[in-house]
Amino acid sequence: MSGRGRFVSFEGGEGSGKSTQVERLAVMLRERGHDVITTREPGGTDGAEEIRALLVGGEPGRWSGRTEALLMNAARADHVEKLIRPALEEGIWVLCDRYAHSTLAYQGAARGLESDELIALHFIATQGLWPDLTVLLDMDAEAGLARAASRKGNETRFEEEGLAFHREVCAGFRAIAEVDERMAVVDAGQAVDAVTAEIFALVEDRLG
Repeated sequence: MSGRGRFVSFEGGEGSGKSTQVERLAVMLRERGHDVITTREPGGTDGAEEIRALLVGGEPGRWSGRTEALLMNAARADHVEKLIRPALEEGIWVLCDRYAHSTLAYQGAARGLESDELIALHFIATQGLWPDLTVLLDMDAEAGLARAASRKGNETRFEEEGLAFHREVCAGFRAIAEVDERMAVVDAGQAVDAVTAEIFALVEDRLG
């Protein structure tokens, strides 16, 4: 494939089905001849995965919102430098489970940090790299947490925050979608196949 690749991020609250939809879109794009990599945040590189372990494990009160934002952006800087930007330059599509909009929703809307500060930090970490398209998988916070509770593992630090926190996260994502033309909202409460079909239609319409 010639030219720059495409960068698609998936956002949403806990249990919104991002990982499933990332993998489904990757399959569809590969069937159409695209080179695709899937990745996640925080994480995606060895160094960023080490930072992820600090962020998603332990007690909910382990870090302040400001410390979380700094750790998230440290992981993102490594991720963009070593994986995302090189892939895009090689013409590869990058599908990412969470990116900068999660920081705006979790550390901004829910933790109370100023969005201007977070955007400035994002520019330092990534040199201003934003996705070509962000898919917001929108669903009720209670329903998402119920889904997330069925998963096993020790990466539950954010899930263990109270319901009020997660409602703020979901509201934060919706507020971003109202002003960011890169973000498209998909009802994640639909059947999984319906969500997949809507996402692929969005990608075809916006990115070709």
